[in-house]
Amino acid sequence: MARPSFMYRLGIGLAQRALPLAARFDKKLARGLDARRGVTQRLAAWAKSERDAGRPLVWVHAPSVGEGLQAKPVLEALRAEAPSWQLAYTFFSPSAERLARTLPADVADYLPLDRPDDVAAVLDALKPTALVFSKLDVWPELTLAAARRGVKLGLISATVAPTSSRLRWPTRGWAEPAYRALDRIGTISEEDGRRLEQLGARRSALEVTGDTRYDSVAERAERFDRTRDPFARLAIAPAGTFTIVAGSTWPSDEAVVLPAFVDLVAQVPSARLVLAPHEPNPDHLAGITQLAAKLGLPRPVRLSQVEHTAPAPVIVVDRVGILADLYALADVAFVGGGYHRAGLHSVLEPAVFGVPVAVGPHWHMSRDAALLLERGGAVALATDGRHALHSQWLVWHHDPATRKKAGDAGKKLVREGRGAAERTTELVKKLVSG
Repeated sequence: MARPSFMYRLGIGLAQRALPLAARFDKKLARGLDARRGVTQRLAAWAKSERDAGRPLVWVHAPSVGEGLQAKPVLEALRAEAPSWQLAYTFFSPSAERLARTLPADVADYLPLDRPDDVAAVLDALKPTALVFSKLDVWPELTLAAARRGVKLGLISATVAPTSSRLRWPTRGWAEPAYRALDRIGTISEEDGRRLEQLGARRSALEVTGDTRYDSVAERAERFDRTRDPFARLAIAPAGTFTIVAGSTWPSDEAVVLPAFVDLVAQVPSARLVLAPHEPNPDHLAGITQLAAKLGLPRPVRLSQVEHTAPAPVIVVDRVGILADLYALADVAFVGGGYHRAGLHSVLEPAVFGVPVAVGPHWHMSRDAALLLERGGAVALATDGRHALHSQWLVWHHDPATRKKAGDAGKKLVREGRGAAERTTELVKKLVSG
């Protein structure tokens, strides 16, 4: 069985040494580095007291929130259909901590760094029957060490963007043995399967199962209760209010959205902007307030203060975990990340509620955005998007039929994508039993 290349191990070693320095300038990185200390000991302690070697254990890894949402319906189905199995869940990004606490896993924690000693310690402790990765991140050290121990390896909701750096040197060479070791791969589409073959995956391991996020967002939408706080407070608005929800925005997104809203509210005084920043930390919230003041907008009201203040045209969401439900209150949506290199947030979350979407120019890594644009459920803006966004909002405000047609296209897309969770769960069950 292959082992990771010398260059990969060297790269991981150099990254390990550089992380403490980089963490001084990145709060999110620092948080993740601090939380990862002692993770192998924590997982070993759980295994010592709770691991039953006579029962299968499925270890699911999802790097961040998006991949976690893809894993969520599968974990829920496994818990319901195979209650005797034990489930472990790991993640990489600190943003996934909150989601991890809500999943039906017996143990959930950070993924240790991909180093031989850490990998061996966790595999010795958990003794997984199967190791399943969500979307694309397949860590070579962990994957190949698990394969050498006879652990079954899977990849679910697998997708590779045509422009992905993984298809190029050096990443492609580093990861190829790990992708080749996978036993079963459930891809989102046939095109993704062909690109996975370029990464090293065996054709015999591939099958199209779809994207489980469609099931995840649909089921969440069905459970939405607008009488809950804070949605009930936001739902109380004057008749004719035109509500825009701008979700998971970065400062580069807000530099387009807020000026466009200034133009809109001059013509549509009933317009209201609910702005949910990607990271609602004090610095980001202060930056939004400063930009609003510079543009001549009234001081934004934070969501936590809505019931204590007079209505305001701009409401800033100062908590996490509610964005997907906030879209239910929107007439139209702006999905953040399209003016930032970090990647576009989920366009399915507004689409499931029949809400038309606007995105920035960097949407090409998102398959969902491409499908939504193709069907007319979304519009893409140029780099200088202020005036185009203002114009599109005016069209959607003045022409409800056009707005509904775009929204219906999104709802139809989500409806057609359902069923992936059931197919993917079957793939994981075959992985364990086979």
